[in-house]
Amino acid sequence: MRLFRTAMDLFAERGFSSVTVGDITEAADVGKGTFFNYFESKDHVLGVMGEIQLAKIREAARRAKEEQTPIREVLYDLAHRLMEEPGRSPELARALIASFVASDVVRGIIRKRIVEARLVIAQLVEQGQRRGEIAPELKKRAVALQLQQAVMGTILLWSLEGKPSPATRMDSTFEHFWRAVAM
Repeated sequence: MRLFRTAMDLFAERGFSSVTVGDITEAADVGKGTFFNYFESKDHVLGVMGEIQLAKIREAARRAKEEQTPIREVLYDLAHRLMEEPGRSPELARALIASFVASDVVRGIIRKRIVEARLVIAQLVEQGQRRGEIAPELKKRAVALQLQQAVMGTILLWSLEGKPSPATRMDSTFEHFWRAVAM
């Protein structure tokens, strides 16, 4: 985790394309061999980010199912949790977005996680529809995509302006999303 955190800090400080594996290992005070024990390349560091985000989504699905938490609350909390890592700083959010644009490897890794995440979110939507919280006529995968677009778009716009706070931005975004899908 230290390598991941160090890499994220450097990406925020210098931008994704300007950071090398050597920069990461030097800042983390480990050898390159240690880095390559965990990651295939610098690009694969962002695969950890994708896994972290996917784990948050899976946890939300577990919470909705096992705790019977209202879907609105689950999705609201999830949207905020997905904003946590990129919301650490506008610079980090921009570095992450730039990495998606600049690297085919990163794009492939992240695309795979996004598709997996959409399927899990669609299951949450389906639960919400069964419980009468989400309009039943809506296509569950389309609603899942809308949530992903809302979160990613909020991250992008916040990264450009840096204000208001990520939480305030996400509150506003989520309220509009929810009004569009709620019963």
